[in-house]
Amino acid sequence: AHSHPADNWSGKVLKSLHIPNAMEQRVPNQPLDYYTCPFRKSKLSKFLGSDDQDTYFSSTQRHQVAYEILATQVYGKRKRAEVGIDRLLEEEVYSGAFPLHEGPYELPKDYQPEDLNARQILNAYWAKWGLWYKYQPLDHIREYYGEKIGLYFAWLGLYTAWLLPASIVGIIVFLYGCFTFKANVPGNEVCDSNMTYKMCPLCDEAIGCKYWYLSDICMFMRISYLFDHPGTVFYSVFVAFWAVTFLENWKRKNASLAHHWDVMDFEEDEERPRPEYSALCSSYERNPVTGNLEPHFPNSLRIPRIITGITCIIIMMVIVVIFIIAVIIYRVLIAIPLFQNPLLRSQASTVASGSAAIVNLILIMSLGKVYEKLAYKLTQWEMHRTQTEFEDQLILKVFIFQFVNFYSSIFYIAFFKGKFTGYPGRYIKFFGLRNEECDNGGCLIELAQQLAVIMIGKQIINNCQEVFLPKLFTWIHRFTKGLNWSRSQEAEASRCQADYQLIPYEGLFEEYLEMVLQFGFITIFVAAFPLAPFFALLNNWLEIRLDASKLVCETRRPVSERAQDIGVWFTLLDVIVQLSVISNAFLIAFTSEFLPKELYKYQFDSELHGYTNFTLAWSPANSTAQPCRYKAFRGEDGHYTMFYWKLLAVRLAFVIVFEHVVFFISRMLDILIPDVPEVLQVKIKREQYLAKQALMDAETLQSQRLQLQTDAEALVGGDSVARA
Repeated sequence: AHSHPADNWSGKVLKSLHIPNAMEQRVPNQPLDYYTCPFRKSKLSKFLGSDDQDTYFSSTQRHQVAYEILATQVYGKRKRAEVGIDRLLEEEVYSGAFPLHEGPYELPKDYQPEDLNARQILNAYWAKWGLWYKYQPLDHIREYYGEKIGLYFAWLGLYTAWLLPASIVGIIVFLYGCFTFKANVPGNEVCDSNMTYKMCPLCDEAIGCKYWYLSDICMFMRISYLFDHPGTVFYSVFVAFWAVTFLENWKRKNASLAHHWDVMDFEEDEERPRPEYSALCSSYERNPVTGNLEPHFPNSLRIPRIITGITCIIIMMVIVVIFIIAVIIYRVLIAIPLFQNPLLRSQASTVASGSAAIVNLILIMSLGKVYEKLAYKLTQWEMHRTQTEFEDQLILKVFIFQFVNFYSSIFYIAFFKGKFTGYPGRYIKFFGLRNEECDNGGCLIELAQQLAVIMIGKQIINNCQEVFLPKLFTWIHRFTKGLNWSRSQEAEASRCQADYQLIPYEGLFEEYLEMVLQFGFITIFVAAFPLAPFFALLNNWLEIRLDASKLVCETRRPVSERAQDIGVWFTLLDVIVQLSVISNAFLIAFTSEFLPKELYKYQFDSELHGYTNFTLAWSPANSTAQPCRYKAFRGEDGHYTMFYWKLLAVRLAFVIVFEHVVFFISRMLDILIPDVPEVLQVKIKREQYLAKQALMDAETLQSQRLQLQTDAEALVGGDSVARA
């Protein structure tokens, strides 16, 4: 047995540079790492510690054994599936069933670190706010809470660490825009134009909208350059490769942890039916694997329910689209009076977009909460047999809806807004209102604004919920159960009574969902908002300690669960990475000004002189009260110019080349980087060999030695005959 050394790439880099590692910390009572093999009772004497029954199994393993007994114990008639503690909890026979914490989490005044209990160690070396920059004690987390929770925090820690280089590069790209925006020729042309470019009204003249001058939006044109310059194209490519490499690195880290925690070959045994499933089934059939009589729900009844569930998802997504249309109408109606006001005309689009983004965020968060409850009820109604099937179906439903819920308004601004507006005299209208045009500085700056409001606003709301809701739920639980004890009563309470006051553990579903959606924000639309990884990094430093504090101090101890990986969440992350490549390709090609500027440089002027005038078309004759300009590559008759069609060809070619190059290199990285490190492969084979040797009987070893000796003599004798 030996302590498992922490394997951190950052630590290795700092050590090679002879820089002290401030992130490292010495955590007492480090769990030992043993050579392990499958347990056999007949070989009990060969396992270390088998002579002491009290300490041979850890407390976590004892909880698992106790829960297995309780979960399979028949308390009524087996034909009615009256089996297990979960069914009794479902029927409210018992109000709670949970493993006990190993003592209080509060630290004593005077103590030696080695004398702390496991919960106190986690509180002192993991759940404190001041430890945000320290490595997580993953072995201690796994020892106390099990592999499933340990893998979540390992993944979250690695993801947060990988956000650091992405954040640094994103900040550099943003600063590049700050340092070079004064050299932006099109922006300078707008600011120096004064009254040169009279622009067409942004809404109908009949309702009082006035003509305006392009120089009115000088500041917004300069700001838009911060989010739309050549550096953002480089950053999109960088993040695409960063995301692929992160997932490859996680696969290797996952394999290392799975081996270290002895779950590499873990396959869950035949799962028992869920208690709710057992309670609601009216027919019984024999399980083809175990041969036991179990509750059965026929597919002929389940499939119509699944179809109904899919229909409900589609209806909810239609409701999301309706709300987006409502927000668009709100934005247009708010912008009209602002355009009519000479003092607010230049800020009209920004104010309308900002307020609409806040309204949209409120609707998104509200719809998300409603749908999560609906999805849970639908998944229950669909009658999935095992907990794994139930969780996979619930994750899929909620993720699909939340993806549409959070990203649909952003997709609208990125790829549709301002693309179907028409031109003076032939504007396209929707519900009697002109279709929206892009913000003053272009759609990319509005997209950045929308991303910032939704992503950062969601993070603030979620963190506030994680801080205050557990305390509120604890108070409600104590009040409803009559557990409002004084401090002296709490000190005298038994461990069972003290833990019963804590709120029940709710699983990792919400935590994973929050992080996967965040991963989508920083990859799918990173071309528009290079600061997204930085804000995600700040949030995650807080998130890790929030989750740790909640788990150690405010929730009951969960039954530890074994797991080999993070399950279906990895598949969703991989889907997001693939989608991000396509999204960023179209974002750069059709929303950014990068390709129009590059084509103009190639055809007309490498310094972009005259670009502003070139991008403005004249309104067709008699279409407006006064001659005016509008942003489009159109001729005086309103038809597209040849430059527009050349640009369209360049855009489509860019999308094809960008996607193929990134996907090809990503695939090569996937092939070249093995999922299991070579050193680990050798170590696994060595341990398997040693385990096999350790369990062999002495007689078996003696017979093998005699056989080897006989084979060797036969080889020597054969060699002598051949020489003769």
